[in-house]
Amino acid sequence: MTERWTQSPKVAVVGGGLAGLAAGSALAESGFRVTLFERRAYLGGRASSYQHPGTGEVVDNCQHVLLGCCTNLIEFYRRIGVDDKIRWYDCMTFLEPGGRASVIKPSALPAPLHTAPAFLRASCLTLPDKLSIAAGLAALTPIAPRDTGESFLKWLRRHGQTERAIERFWKTILVSALNEEIDLISIPYAAQVMRESFLQSRTAGRMGVPTVPLTELYNRAGDYMTARGGEVRFRAAAESFRAEFADVKLLLPGGEESFDFVILAVPFDVLSRMLPDTTAAEPLRQTLSRFETSPITGIHMWFDRQITELDHAVLLDRTIQWMFHKSKLLVTAGARADNSYIELVVSSSKTLVEKSRQEIIDLALAELREFFPGARAANLVKSTVIKEVHATYSPRPGIESHRPSPETVWPRIFLAGDWTATGWPATMEGAVRSGYAAAQCVARVAGRRDAAFLVPDLPPSGFMRLFG
Repeated sequence: MTERWTQSPKVAVVGGGLAGLAAGSALAESGFRVTLFERRAYLGGRASSYQHPGTGEVVDNCQHVLLGCCTNLIEFYRRIGVDDKIRWYDCMTFLEPGGRASVIKPSALPAPLHTAPAFLRASCLTLPDKLSIAAGLAALTPIAPRDTGESFLKWLRRHGQTERAIERFWKTILVSALNEEIDLISIPYAAQVMRESFLQSRTAGRMGVPTVPLTELYNRAGDYMTARGGEVRFRAAAESFRAEFADVKLLLPGGEESFDFVILAVPFDVLSRMLPDTTAAEPLRQTLSRFETSPITGIHMWFDRQITELDHAVLLDRTIQWMFHKSKLLVTAGARADNSYIELVVSSSKTLVEKSRQEIIDLALAELREFFPGARAANLVKSTVIKEVHATYSPRPGIESHRPSPETVWPRIFLAGDWTATGWPATMEGAVRSGYAAAQCVARVAGRRDAAFLVPDLPPSGFMRLFG
């Protein structure tokens, strides 16, 4: 379906997370009349921040980071003018209980060997661990494996990985990246993370951390759309839709509103509730029922003194997986010698979902003191716990074949979200890709055949160019 328009088409984007913001920003810049509907009072979706009522502090719902390989997310940040709000790091510090540190950083060697010297020096791994990891990475280098229904943990054991290598390398990286336990992760997802972040090039593995609260980043996307004639409506939850030949009726609490196109950029469980009770919707409803979720927990702690000089660290062998020193990272916080604001992250936090706030704080404080001697004498001034129980879809074996494309059975309705068929797992990069892909579909149906919002992947470098 390609139509001729006497004026710019009206597009409704339902959902103010990264997928919806990316789609709306791209279309607004291209001259479409965009209206974005967000059920909450702020933008960013799962990557948002708000003033916590119990602490009075502005907190992110969970720490989000990006890598150099996230080409579409980086382009999105440049588009809306917040790329200067990202601080980039080449080094990653792995801490063992007791505080011994191993620093992984790139060298001058060509990819995929650029981190080899740092791994050889890493004290958290023994020589047999390092040899098994090297063999595992070598097996993933030539070609991306396909989904056979086997979990990545079984793959690791078939490829001779030591238990310490599994716990301190593979599990540490993949659980954080994919928000799932490695015995539930499909092989292609795990392989993609390792290839894109560790093997492709030294630029690909750089880690970017926002220096402002997340909603401050994504409010700029709202400003970007409104400056180009768009509209952002907060506390506006679309309940359902009715697809007709000439337009789409979006069902809102105040009544119906007509649009030429609609992009549904909402989580899959929300979409399932929005689908009309029709035969046409049933295949998509069945597809959505195959998805499962996995939780993330963020633990925010304010101490009366500095507990570490590190900006961030990976924590090994304990429940807590990452430490982010927010009073050093956030330009609004301002690092001071007399306090520390710390955020701790637990991905795939199934063991914490039923625990009380105080139980989680007690656990986090005990573990933090194992890694940072400075925390033992520090007083905890205030704290809070934020659980995202349905944070991401679970990247289990077989789920890739069920991820839907942006197009639907309704020619004027398109899907976006990190759970759609983006070629990437549930990440900020995947969300932005989905938004750009849906925007491209709208633009091309509206006659803009040359519309192209997605940007290319980061090219491989060094010896990785041999494998495409």
